[in-house]
Amino acid sequence: MARDLKYTRNIGIAAHIDAGKTTTTERILFYTGKSHKIGEVHDGAATMDWMAQEQERGITITSAATTCEWNFPTEQGKVLPETLPYHFNIIDTPGHVDFTVEVNRSLRVLDGLVFLFSAVDGVEPQSETNWRLADQYRVPRMGFVNKMDRQGSNFLNVCQQVRDMLKSNAVAITLPIGEENDFKGVVDLVKNQAIIWHDETQGATFDIVPIPADMVDEVKEYRSILIEEIATYDENLLEKYMEDENSITEDEINTALRAATIDMAIIPMIAGSSFKNKGVQFMLDAVCKYLPSPMDKEGIEGIHPDDADLLEEDQKKILRRPDPKEPFAALAFKIATDPYVGRLAFFRAYSGRLDAGSYILNTRSGNKERISRIYQMHANKQNPIEYIEAGDIGAAVGFKDIKTGDTMCDEKHPIILESMKFPDPVIGIAIEPKTKADVDKMGMALAKLAEEDPTFTVRTDEASGQTIISGMGELHLDILVDRMKREFKVEVNQGEPQVEYKEAFTKAAQHRETYKKQSGGRGKFGDIVFRLEPADLVDGKAPMGLQFVNEVKGGNVPKEYIPAVEKGFREAMKAGPLAGYAVDSLKVTLLDGSFHPVDSDALSFELAAKMGYKEVGRAAGAVILEPIMKIEVITPEENMGDIVGDLNRRRGQVNDMGDRNGAKTIKADVPLSEMFGYVTTLRTLSSGRATSTMEFSHYAETPSNISEAVIKKAKGNA
Repeated sequence: MARDLKYTRNIGIAAHIDAGKTTTTERILFYTGKSHKIGEVHDGAATMDWMAQEQERGITITSAATTCEWNFPTEQGKVLPETLPYHFNIIDTPGHVDFTVEVNRSLRVLDGLVFLFSAVDGVEPQSETNWRLADQYRVPRMGFVNKMDRQGSNFLNVCQQVRDMLKSNAVAITLPIGEENDFKGVVDLVKNQAIIWHDETQGATFDIVPIPADMVDEVKEYRSILIEEIATYDENLLEKYMEDENSITEDEINTALRAATIDMAIIPMIAGSSFKNKGVQFMLDAVCKYLPSPMDKEGIEGIHPDDADLLEEDQKKILRRPDPKEPFAALAFKIATDPYVGRLAFFRAYSGRLDAGSYILNTRSGNKERISRIYQMHANKQNPIEYIEAGDIGAAVGFKDIKTGDTMCDEKHPIILESMKFPDPVIGIAIEPKTKADVDKMGMALAKLAEEDPTFTVRTDEASGQTIISGMGELHLDILVDRMKREFKVEVNQGEPQVEYKEAFTKAAQHRETYKKQSGGRGKFGDIVFRLEPADLVDGKAPMGLQFVNEVKGGNVPKEYIPAVEKGFREAMKAGPLAGYAVDSLKVTLLDGSFHPVDSDALSFELAAKMGYKEVGRAAGAVILEPIMKIEVITPEENMGDIVGDLNRRRGQVNDMGDRNGAKTIKADVPLSEMFGYVTTLRTLSSGRATSTMEFSHYAETPSNISEAVIKKAKGNA
């Protein structure tokens, strides 16, 4: 039976590492009847953390997807005549910076987000990264301030941090009753009533009680702030508010708060403690009330495959509405290898209906694929379903060729949906199989892992012949090597971590390159004059890839050879002229040239471009770029001087120093090449009391002494 999409919620749970995401998801599964026992992270029994490494390390590495149902509205947990089952697709995302890719791809397909904050630690570095990603994808969200039972918890302080640090309009819709160990419930500011949860039912039931006498004034103040924020957003309520704020009804508050949340004008904030089973049920009700359904978006835009090579302004937009009767369109957002069913593609269906056993078109490859089975996911278990409709999230098997970001659609109505952009890897290690038996297995394991993870790449070093695997950080690569051992039974030896440098050009240079081979019979001839320079900035940034401009007049280079010239430069960019590192961004203008009526062909012009690129490198001011990491250190004040001194020695630039929860924070930009083993040094400098988080920020030009060393090493003279 088709579900009413109005009662579907595709939501993610995101936060900084250790803010309690997986514990919160476990509570949701318990309350929605998906699991009969609450799995605890510290026992290594959490349902959503299904990989062996996740259970050992107590962190979430991959986005586990699950489906459950929640009855809403209810009266103290009891079903009412108007109660409806809301269908939730929930994605639990990792909080560690090395796995930001998982958050990135989840946000692309979600309609709403529950953002967890620790009531003790507040807004932490990865909270900021994930918040920025959610802004980028314009995902409406609400805040759940977890760990209210912990010493040092402060709900209103966290709300203020969200306003100050994340520049978002956080508005409390609950206030905590009791602090730390005495935290026992919340005041619901919309209904203006107090809720106390029962410990004996693990929070499944609760009592509505009068607002505690010592909170009456505070409740009045914060309810007034909530109503003022809503009235400021909704002009229809502003007049009522001016006359008498108490005349605004509960239904009017909910309707306006829902609209403001979807519009990202307000972030509703809720207090709770997942571990103590308090506040999660209230949060689930709030998801139903305030976060969007697939119907709240008019539809998703795409383009026809025939328009893919046109400039953006010339592409005709196609709209697919969230309706099962529309042609089918879906986006594959994650590829996983399952030991029982093989290659599994997670996808979000945006329009139409897909039946198991039917065919779809993959608009990237242009191939038809038969979907043999469709599943609804619960962590790493699959529940087979007959079909999937618009607005839902599922997984399918049967694909011969599928990648993250591919569009799957009805072959009679082709469409390309906007794909996903992922950062390039910044750190690499050389690996080699331990035994001869591991050689073939290693190739297969690496191919499967690279297929699953767009930020993991594998290449062969031309000089040494070694296999280099690259990723977003040391933990990322550790876990991938560990997965090779566990899942693919491949043992490898690892080299030292190495930085993934890049190359760039800093000025314009003009050059003529003639490629010719004439030794009797038909020869080769290609002659080009071109200008090579840094790419034109778009919105203040250099765009990725090659900007190619053809300014040849009068057919001096025949039209049919122009694409070969462009191809030659595009291929050549994979290796820079100094040390063979890739060039990300470049502009080439083809100015003139000449051809031979017999000897010229496309390959001659392609080779002329490749040779010319190598020749002109130094004249165009080629430089080495290195990855710069953004680091945040939280430390007791007495260790601050030593830590700042150490960062300066590492060529770091300190950008900000501040206070957080009685400790000091240091924010700095530091080259990745200087940061290997930093955690151990920090532990020594602070006697184990300081903590740090690090994420990729940008690429910057290296000082000349570093450049020389990098070039020397790349050429094998180190």
